[in-house]
Amino acid sequence: MEFTYRCLIIDDESPAHKALASHIAKFDDLEHSGSAFSGMEALKMLNENKYDIIFLDINMPVISGVELMESQPNRPLTIVTTAYSDFALSAYQNDAIDYLMKPISFEKFSKAIEKAKTFYSGNNAKKENNACGKVLSYRANGQMIDILLSDIIYIESLGNYMKLYSTRLKSPTIIYGSLASINDEIDNADFIQVHRSYIVNTREITTVTYKTLTMSNAEIIPVGRKYQILLDSFF
Repeated sequence: MEFTYRCLIIDDESPAHKALASHIAKFDDLEHSGSAFSGMEALKMLNENKYDIIFLDINMPVISGVELMESQPNRPLTIVTTAYSDFALSAYQNDAIDYLMKPISFEKFSKAIEKAKTFYSGNNAKKENNACGKVLSYRANGQMIDILLSDIIYIESLGNYMKLYSTRLKSPTIIYGSLASINDEIDNADFIQVHRSYIVNTREITTVTYKTLTMSNAEIIPVGRKYQILLDSFF
């Protein structure tokens, strides 16, 4: 079955939504999965749903497209759609796939989609490492880093951020995102959530008590009451 790219349109103007939706409809492997008319609405939708490609306007009230990109470094592939040429550098510095000037022709739209598909395929191939396991790619301290899934000891939630503790790194890596979002990406039976603020690698647990876990780095993790039954199935 052919992969379908879930697309979110983010723009404060209805005509832009209609034009982009029309372009999307011409592709069998694209799906118009959501429409946001402000940066605030977009942030809520990005936190609650999974998208593969977003079409992002720059000039929006309250939260601009650039501000949204800066606040969401691990967002879906981003194609900027705007009537302004002034923000191209900012867009590419925030890893936009393409920068399309309105009105957007179908030809330019198609080229941007091909770029996104190429990047998506290459990024997925990069994350597949048959010898060592899955690799997670994140932006931290202004650069992209790769973290081997099997090296993660546990993940701690810090509001809109997370700390990833790894066997290969002396200090934790801080990345933007939620436990819910990374839970979907991990998709590995060795990882379970044991508290509203913690996901752990069960292979790195050294001691289990009724209310706590001791991890391989000697850190003690609390176990939430509603997660205790799930944890029992592993031991």
